[in-house]
Amino acid sequence: MTTVASVSEETDSPYALSHLDALESEAVHIFREVAGEFERPVILFSGGKDSIVMLHLALKAFAPAAVPFSLLHVDTGHNFPEVIEYRDRVVAQHGLRLHVASVQDYIDRGVLKERPDGTRNPLQTVPLTEKIQAEKFDAVFGGGRRDEEKARAKERVFSLRDEFSQWDPRRQRPELWNLYNGRHAAGEHVRVFPLSNWTELDVWQYIAREGIELPEIYFAHEREVFSRSGMWLTAGEWGGPKDNEPVVTRLVRYRTVGDMSCTGAVDSDATTLEAVITEIAASRLTERGATRADDKLSEAAMEDRKREGYF
Repeated sequence: MTTVASVSEETDSPYALSHLDALESEAVHIFREVAGEFERPVILFSGGKDSIVMLHLALKAFAPAAVPFSLLHVDTGHNFPEVIEYRDRVVAQHGLRLHVASVQDYIDRGVLKERPDGTRNPLQTVPLTEKIQAEKFDAVFGGGRRDEEKARAKERVFSLRDEFSQWDPRRQRPELWNLYNGRHAAGEHVRVFPLSNWTELDVWQYIAREGIELPEIYFAHEREVFSRSGMWLTAGEWGGPKDNEPVVTRLVRYRTVGDMSCTGAVDSDATTLEAVITEIAASRLTERGATRADDKLSEAAMEDRKREGYF
């Protein structure tokens, strides 16, 4: 007699889902659920690996029809050129509509001021929230994962934001049996995280399985960088390096992509997907913990920004 345990342990069962199949199925379900519950959803798309995977999943969820959502990018003006080129190419390839909220526009108008450290990531909140309000987006997809950072670990898949786009952890709703509550009042919206249960390793394994193209900076390449706060940063118009920060050429790659002023590279010789996956499997630091200076501004830096409306 076959037991339940022995059936679940059979890896060659035609009915068994691999862990990537299960994650993909959950994400596709979330995209379709949002399409059925909301009127004006939008996908945050920066050209980073998580948003790339998220768009790939959305394309799968509605194929052969077009994705019924537009894209939104909060452009700090200090983005990596390779990533912006990739973003524009993907948008054109799939015939998508891209909304851009520019931090530079807000600085030029005097609404926002440059920070002394040159970092613009904390300045993204106002352009993001005002764009959501102006376009009346009622659901906003983000690529945040719970393994990235402790504040993101608190998020539900459907995360309610009030009329000021602010997040209150005490208003988190239970999500039992994959049932998602999208109810919201006028002026409120829901942030949706289809990759919540994914890890960085899952993302890379899925990219390898699906053959998803990425910007070249995710793989090892020679780059002129300088050291600050234990990270290798790229020189740029944002203000680095200082006189005591010599520029050197190193073989590096990026684990995460954000504002050039606060996103560090890591020493790496991983030039292929297989090498990157091996490297990530051996790492004991999350990509944000290892390479994002904006998360190190305080112990609760990310949670403070999330409460104000950031992702």
